[in-house]
This record gives sequence, C-alpha cells and structure tokens, in this order.
Amino acid sequence: MTVVRQWSRHLSVVLAFVFGLSGFVFAQDKVIARAGSEPELVAEKSAPAKIIASTGAESPPARTAAAPAKPASKKTAGPPFATYGVPAEGDDPSRDDPIVRAAAVKALGKIMGSVVVVDPDNGRVLSVVNQELAFGGGYQPCSAFKPAVALAALGEGIIGTDRTRLELGKKWFLDLHKALAISNNLYFEKLGRTLGIDKLERYAHQFGFGEQAGWGIDPEPAGAFPSAPPPAKAGGVGKVASFGEGISMTLFQLASFVSALANGGTLYYLQYPTPGGEQEFTPRVKRQLPIGTDLAVVQAGMEEAVLTGTARRAKQPHLRVVGKTGTCSEGRARLGWFAGYNREPGGVAIVVLLRTGQRLGGGPKASQVAGDVFRQLNDANYYTRSVGRAPSQAPPAAIQILPLP
Repeated sequence: MTVVRQWSRHLSVVLAFVFGLSGFVFAQDKVIARAGSEPELVAEKSAPAKIIASTGAESPPARTAAAPAKPASKKTAGPPFATYGVPAEGDDPSRDDPIVRAAAVKALGKIMGSVVVVDPDNGRVLSVVNQELAFGGGYQPCSAFKPAVALAALGEGIIGTDRTRLELGKKWFLDLHKALAISNNLYFEKLGRTLGIDKLERYAHQFGFGEQAGWGIDPEPAGAFPSAPPPAKAGGVGKVASFGEGISMTLFQLASFVSALANGGTLYYLQYPTPGGEQEFTPRVKRQLPIGTDLAVVQAGMEEAVLTGTARRAKQPHLRVVGKTGTCSEGRARLGWFAGYNREPGGVAIVVLLRTGQRLGGGPKASQVAGDVFRQLNDANYYTRSVGRAPSQAPPAAIQILPLP
C-alpha cells in the first residue's frame, strides 16, 4: 500500500510538470505573437484615442491596443502620417529672410512640421518653412489656445489676477500662473464653462481666430471657430477651452496673436512681401486688443511655462523666452504646437506645428525646435542688428477692423 501511494505521488508530480510546461509554452507563443505585431499596423487598426480630461497637463499621445500578428500589406504598412522627411522641400524661399530661414530649416531638421517666424513689431513674415503645411488649412490648436482663454476670463472678471485661485477638487486649488505653466486642463475647462461658448467665441474672433490673418497673402486659409460646443457628455465648452476642440486654427492666426502679446496688444495684419518689395512695406494694423494690464499676467504664466513647465525645452540661458505648448491627437496624427517670442529688443515671434505619427512630436518637442531657432538667431546677433528695423507704432491700415462689441 505504501508503494502504491509513493508511485501515486510521483505520478502527480510528473503530470503537474508536464501540464505546467505546456502552459508555459502556450504563454510564450502568445507573447511571441504579440511581439511580432507591426507597430504601424496596430496604429492603423486602432480607433483614434479619446481625449480625456485629467489633472495633469496636455493630452498624452493616443495609446493603441495590441493586435494579433498579421502579414504586412502595402496598403496598411507604415504610419498614417510621415514622421520624418524633408519638410522644406518644395518651398519658395524668395520671400524669406535668409538668416531666419536657415535657422528654422536647421532646427526643424527632418521632423514633419512647419515653422512660421514673424516680426511682432510690424507683422512682417520673416520665414515660412514647409509652406504646404502652413498654407494647407487649419488645425486643432490643442492647449496653445489657453492663453486666449485666460485673457477672456480676465477680461470678463472671472479671475482677477494670475494669483486668483480656482477650486478644482477637495482641498485642491490652482492659480492662473501655475495653470499656464503646467497647462492644466481642469483649470481651463472650468474657465470655459464659466465663460460659455458665446463669450469665448467673441473673444476668439477679437484675437483674430476664425478669420484670415494676412494682408495680401494668397492663398491663406481662414480657419473656423465653433458656434456650438461639443455635447456635454463629450466635455462641452470645457473641451473647447482646454483642448481647442472644434477649432480650426492656422499657423498665421496663432503667429498674429502671439505677436500682439509680444508688442503690447497691437494685432497687425501679417504680410509676406514679394522679393524686392521690402522698400514698399508698410505695417498695417487690424485692431488694438483691449488687454491692458491682463497682458502682464498671462505673459508671466507663459514665461513660467518656459522656465519650469511644459515649454522648458525652449529655455535659453541668455534670452527671456515666453511661450505655450499644445499637444493632442487629430484623427490619427499627433499635433505638437509651440507659440511664443523672446522679449529682447529686436526679438521674433515663432510658431511651430509638428504633425507626425503618434510616437513622436508633441508640444515639448515643438518647444525644442523653437528654442533652437531662438538660440541660432542670438548666436548670429540677429536681434541686435534688427533693432529699429520698423516703427513699433505703425500707421493704421487703410481698412482697419475695429474691436468687436
């Protein structure tokens, strides 16, 4: 009897080992199958990720679920948008300032995106790299729209200063200065809900969004601003304020807006003079923005974003850079924005848009590109030589659009 029990125990051990080994092999097969999936194929098969409000900063890149391994096909292989290439290929550089263009082309490198550089003191477009993308249409601004929301909230008295704190949770408060620096979504969602879509739209149009930014720039897309917010279950007006949901914004509109922040509130028409037309260039004012002392409040938060926040890759040791990033998904593309300027005399305003696959780009990378442009221009003494290149108080245009009521 004892012998039988011993054999029974030995048999149990053997069977357990055999079944355990087969389970291990089966598990390994599953792991190998998942590891063999093409990342690009997964991205193609996956639905675009929903943007979810969080207590953190901007929308993270969309995540995709693993799919069973399949043979690659020519129709589905590769990312939905080219991440690398030659962005400046096909551009006409004849209108550009050669020093500025060289810096922007080098900074952008092979990453698919566009760079627009403007003289904020007169509206002169100094360079457009990847003109096809810049002139191609409007794009969701992501968190790059937040400075406009901040100015609207200040203008309506919803917040009084950059230190006015909003309660975002139990015993959790945040002020505008920090919210701009870290690009907090909940803060701006609350501002958006308090403002409402009508007031938000009125301020957006006053700041130049939803209308053409250029004077004689052809072709130039007009962009658009939604007259109604998304459904409440999709975030409502809060998503418009925090992510720019439903807004179609052009690089020129954003460049015009940040130029107005840089020069103290004058919204110029952007002009892209033809070769030889520099001597005939006359700055043209679209409108004066009634932002008054609110400008310093927003400017301080944007400078903090460069010093310690989401735009810190744009920071330069010998320059005062002010900026705001934006990151979100539009369809299957990842958008990365930077919009800002340096506060030195003769400084420039820079807008960067990266439009890549989901695994690269984003606002931090866009801020790095802009920072490289700022640095190169400083190394070339561009700001010093450009002081006084045009009057800061230009005569108004023959047709001036007055502020909206």
